[in-house]
Formats: sequence, C-alpha cells, structure tokens
Amino acid sequence: MITKTTRIFKPKTLSDLKEAGGISMLYGRDLKEYENLPIEEILNKLTEEELEQLSNEVDPDDSHIPPHLRCRDQTRKSSTGPLDRKKLLDFLTKYAKEQEDWPENKPFQTGVKRGKVWVPKEIKSENNDEDKILLDLDDDAALKDASEADLVDLAGILGLHSMLNQDQYHASIVNKGQNLGTKFESIVKATQPKKVPFLPDNDTDVEKTSRQIAENDASVEELNWNNIKHIPRDTFKKLFEGLKKNTKLRKLSLTNTGLTDGPAEKLVEAIKQNKSITTLNLESNFLSGAMIRDLIAALNENQTVVEFRAANQRPQILGNRIEMEIAKLVEQNKKLKNLGLNFDVPDARLRVTQRLQSNSDDSEYLYTDSRVFNIQHAHVSQNFLTLFIIH
Repeated sequence: MITKTTRIFKPKTLSDLKEAGGISMLYGRDLKEYENLPIEEILNKLTEEELEQLSNEVDPDDSHIPPHLRCRDQTRKSSTGPLDRKKLLDFLTKYAKEQEDWPENKPFQTGVKRGKVWVPKEIKSENNDEDKILLDLDDDAALKDASEADLVDLAGILGLHSMLNQDQYHASIVNKGQNLGTKFESIVKATQPKKVPFLPDNDTDVEKTSRQIAENDASVEELNWNNIKHIPRDTFKKLFEGLKKNTKLRKLSLTNTGLTDGPAEKLVEAIKQNKSITTLNLESNFLSGAMIRDLIAALNENQTVVEFRAANQRPQILGNRIEMEIAKLVEQNKKLKNLGLNFDVPDARLRVTQRLQSNSDDSEYLYTDSRVFNIQHAHVSQNFLTLFIIH
C-alpha cells in the first residue's frame, strides 16, 4: 500500500519466498520494479559528457556489474580502416628484402676465429709444504693449563652454542675474547636488555607558541607540538588562524596530538593562504580520509609544501574512492616530493610514486651538449633538447 508519505509492505515469510521461486534483492530492496525500465532508451538520450560522468561513478569492485561493463571506454582514436593481413605480410617481406646487410670490417673465412680467444685462468696450487702448520699435541697437554674462559671460547669456536649464552658465543665468533670470570651456565638464558631512559616530555608552551605564530615572530621557524596531550580545540584554532598571515614558519609538526577533523578544517583554510610552510607532519592523529583529501587539495593552492605526512590515523582504511581522488590531486602538484601516506590501491600507489619521482627529478641538474641546466623552474621542449637526468 502506497500513500503520499509512507510505503507499507506486507511482511513475507521464508516459506512464501521459496514458493515464489526466490526474489532478487539489492541492499534490502526489491528490484522487480526496475525490470521494465527502458534502460537502453535512457542511455541513448545521454550526451557524451553525461555518459563519461556516469562511467566515473561505477565502482570497479562491484560484483553486481558484469566485468566488461566496469571499466570505461578510453579509446577515442579514430579508425584507420580494416586490417589487411596479406598486405601487411607483403610489405614486411619486401622491406626485409630491400634492407642492406650490415657491413663487415673483415670478410668471413672458414675456420678463422675472430676476437680474443678465451683462456681459462690458471689456479695456483696452495698446497705448499712451507705454508702447512703442523699441530701435534696431546689432548691432555693442550687443555691442561686452559682456564674455564678459554674452554668457553673453544666451545663457541666449535659451534656448541647450546652451552653458552649470547654474549659468550658472539665474543668467540668475532675473536673478541671472553670477559674475566666467564663460566659455563647450567641454564642458558638470553642477555637481559639494557634499560634505556624514556625520552623527556615535550615541554613546549602551546599557548605561548600559538601567540608567537599569530604575531609572526621571526624567531619561530620550526614548531614542534609532538606528543603533547589534551591540547584544547581553541588552542588549535588560534594556531591555525595565526598561520593564515604568518610568513616566518617553515616546519610544523603536530604528531600524536589528538587532532580531529573539527580543528583541521581551520588548518585547511590556513594552508590555502600560507606561503611559507614547506614541511607539515600530522601523523598519528584522528583525521578521516576525507579530511586528508581536503588537506592535500589545499596544498595545491600555493604548492609551497614539499613534504606532507599523515600516516597512522585512527581510520586505517581510506577507501578506494578517497585514494584515487588523492592520487589525482597529487598529480596536479608539481612541488610535493615526500608524501607519508599508506595506499591499499596499487593504481593510486603507482601514480603517486611516479608523480613524486617526477617532482624530485625536476629539481635535479640536467645536461646536454656539455652544458648544464637547472630546470627546477624552467620548461624545456624535448623536440629541441635531449636531456639526461643526473642522479
């Protein structure tokens, strides 16, 4: 029963569905109402732009769509006519017969070897009587005066590692010598790891530094808020508002600070206006895939950031659509060289890698005709110059 506001379906039991021969369902909806739609007529009325837009919306991993319909048609080359196999073979045969043989410096002669004849290398015999060292000692005499440390060293040389601990065995292998008082242990244990003190906490004053950024303090060129817990949202917003007009800051690191999408929206606006930051690190936070995409899109405004890191976020999987959108944005950036981000889609990972490699190569020195060019900001036509990358 259908009304203006609601649609009421009569509930069906599993037995009713079996008697009806089953029903095709997609995301919990009945598809029988779409069986009589003139899909071909609707597609014929669409323009080329609308068809291309529709093909971009198709998910290539959707199993409900036939495989031959998941990929869009990208062959726009006009036809050059039907293939004539006989004419092609005749042309190749004629071309091969008309080709001249490569000229030879010396005419061929039967039985004459050309070039250098390989001669096996002579191996000198090392069994000289002078080099032999004879050791003929009685076992009791050899081990009579040996200390327990010497016996431990001998056990390690003989490969009896099950009788020694790790330090004793390693010392015998590298011929380092055993420590004084070294003895055999009845129970072999691993060496206890050395205690390393924890790194000191980050004592950066977030309120003071955010105020310095807003005042465009020339002494603050690098700002590190890494591992600072419980930073208020208002403090993040003050920092990002100050970045809009700041011209001194070069590196900004906000790793493991609990940054979320809310304050990050202000960071997107700040990146679009800031022209001084070259390194931005936002790893180990709570940013979503859509926010990371917006941040990378903001980098394309001024294209001054050369290193951007945003890996290890709370949502581990970005998704195919987000990764492909990020790959398209990175391809539009000509200055980004380092991108710290994990991609699960091979196509997106390959395209991003090629773009970053191309950006790094553009800043290298290229040479041709014994002249050296720095093409970091130059555009050179390949029709006139042959450039070789110097790695």
